[in-house]
Amino acid sequence: MHTVLSGLDGLDAIEQQLKGKRLGLMTNQTGIDGHFRSAIDLIHAKYRLTALFAVEHGIRGNVQAGENYETQPDPDTGVPVYAVYGKTHRLTAEMLDAFDILIFDMQDVGARFYTYLYALSFAMEECAKAGKPVVVLDRVNPLGGERMEGPVLDERFASYVGMYALPTRYGLTIGEYAKWVRHHLKLDALDLTVVPLQGWHRQDYLDDLNIPWAAPSPNCATFHAALCYIGTCIFEGTNVSEGRGTTLPFEYIGAPWIDAPKLNKRMEKRNLPGLYFRPVYFTPTFSKFAGQPCAGVQVHITDRHAANLVEGALTLLDEIRALHPDQVTFLPSGEGFFIDKLLGTDAYRTGLYDAHALLEAHAPARAAFAEERKPFLLYD
Repeated sequence: MHTVLSGLDGLDAIEQQLKGKRLGLMTNQTGIDGHFRSAIDLIHAKYRLTALFAVEHGIRGNVQAGENYETQPDPDTGVPVYAVYGKTHRLTAEMLDAFDILIFDMQDVGARFYTYLYALSFAMEECAKAGKPVVVLDRVNPLGGERMEGPVLDERFASYVGMYALPTRYGLTIGEYAKWVRHHLKLDALDLTVVPLQGWHRQDYLDDLNIPWAAPSPNCATFHAALCYIGTCIFEGTNVSEGRGTTLPFEYIGAPWIDAPKLNKRMEKRNLPGLYFRPVYFTPTFSKFAGQPCAGVQVHITDRHAANLVEGALTLLDEIRALHPDQVTFLPSGEGFFIDKLLGTDAYRTGLYDAHALLEAHAPARAAFAEERKPFLLYD
């Protein structure tokens, strides 16, 4: 294992840029330095921190997925905390008036449907309009920066779980994403600074590194959960439990009506590289099927380099649908279906492609994105 320093650890490099300015900070519980000190506390102690911005899960990570909350003072610093999740996802005129420079410091998990990405890009859009500089304190991509997986989103299916033409697994740090999205959204007027990582390489996964880690969200607390989430998040768009309300969300997949032994045998026949699906039984305490005994499988990643996590999850959904065709349904979302927003296409739900065919159809788009991202890469 080797040590990596985050952008927060390198904040002193831009001290002259920040001194005397009113600073807004979009962060949460993941904004910590190499000594586990909060970005809120560090910036408040040294600079003029005048506004905090809380996205999904809240400023301290104490809010469950999808829950709304109100603007309120931070109990530790007294700095106003503005909610940019729920009633609005964008910085309002009142919020923009509260700072001169916006700093962003949050850890994501490297998945296109993680909402922290869009909190950043929406803030960048509003700051570009208002002439406010943005500083992104870079953090590692816990899944590395080399591999790309999954379909590339068709922007006709844009939503807050996927706005832009990215693969499901896109292989960028949050700072590289900021540079890419600035170009993608044509925000040429935006003054963007990325404070880079020190010591990170594209092949590095989280467990290769000696860095402090705080769970990015309540249901994605571990590295293994983050790996599984790249694929099994799609079950959020179905009436099959993705394991919320258990100790292993995104690793347990099931429902009261699934025949676990039969599903296990079907998945064994698929013989997917680097993956094994073991029969399990669980009872969620909240979310889908709360209080009801469920059966299904636990996703085991036996070789993360060989495993295609998106294909594994979609193949699992293929087999659950084949085994229980009258039970599986897709959940509505607005005028469409949530799984279309997660996948960035309706080709799977409508039956145009099965799991393997869908990913094969998107291979050229993934290759094109691999070329498109090159000018924005900060690390070897």
